[in-house]
Amino acid sequence: MLILLSAFNGIEHMVAKLYTAFDAPITIQHKARKTFLLNQLDDAALKKIKGVKVLSKEREELIVLRKDQRWINATLHAVDPVFIKEARVNQHLINNVGAGALNEKGRVFLGSDIFSKLKLGLGSDKNDVLIYVPKQNLSMRLGANPFNTQQFEVAGALNYNQELNSTVMLCNFDVASSLFDQEGALSRLNIYLEPKADPRIVQQEIQELVGSEYKVRTQHQKNELIYKTSKSERLVVFIILVFVFMLAAFNLIAALTMLIHEKKENFHILKAMGLNDRGRFMVFFIQGQLLTLFGVVFGLFIGFIICWSQQFLGWLIVPGANVPFPIVFDPMDIVAIIISSVFIGLIFTYFPTRFLMKKTK
Repeated sequence: MLILLSAFNGIEHMVAKLYTAFDAPITIQHKARKTFLLNQLDDAALKKIKGVKVLSKEREELIVLRKDQRWINATLHAVDPVFIKEARVNQHLINNVGAGALNEKGRVFLGSDIFSKLKLGLGSDKNDVLIYVPKQNLSMRLGANPFNTQQFEVAGALNYNQELNSTVMLCNFDVASSLFDQEGALSRLNIYLEPKADPRIVQQEIQELVGSEYKVRTQHQKNELIYKTSKSERLVVFIILVFVFMLAAFNLIAALTMLIHEKKENFHILKAMGLNDRGRFMVFFIQGQLLTLFGVVFGLFIGFIICWSQQFLGWLIVPGANVPFPIVFDPMDIVAIIISSVFIGLIFTYFPTRFLMKKTK
């Protein structure tokens, strides 16, 4: 149980990390409008909230990319240097190509899938792409161009997760603003926190400050489906393991049956020594509990050894990812294993022992 639950924790943390690495701990968005201006918020007051580290501006728009005769839809994320630093974008660059150009204006970064579909090359000097951005508040008329266009050089490819790799384009916030009719407008304000800050407490304070017109969400709330799915799968795995343990507990019944049958001839001696029926019951009941306790301790010890060896030696590799299979210990798992094991051991010891003792009278 410890090995499987720790392995599941590792997968859960790995998936959550992949899907949340691009997201800030807290984001602020307008409820009614797609964009808003930073001066509509009291950014100075936001920075003074306990736990807030820095603020980061971000503009998100649907765009079209063109390279020669190849066209592809993408989602533009115009961000500032704070985002580049706090989201550790350099760690998600393929082969670290373009790390020196992360804050250069006129240089953009594409998700690895888009990069491949446009047939670009890492480190190539022919990675220029044309970006088409829909004009804002455009009155359609015959012959009018509905797009603002600008050419950028792709400096590198990003590798986050399957969803982002196939949609994201990262560029400088100030440069991208020239493409839009709303200069300086942002889709969301990202809030990065101090290491020991509680996101829920900070979220409540921010919500009180910005008012009901704005939606303040934590990273957990933005990716709520991922966390809920993970918790559901974890619960199902734990229930299955408990049923497996219940099947294994029948060995305990067999051991107690053989033990009571073997000591049946000694019952008269025990009775002559003054041990009543309850006392004899307690002898075998306690022995059954000791067998359960020994099994739990021994099993946890073996599980710790196997998990520890995987953490430090990485002898098991995730197929296709070329990384060690992740193992993460959770103290609550150990508590749950001990409680469930002791409870099942109690049930599978008490009733069989009581039944067998009645049969031996």
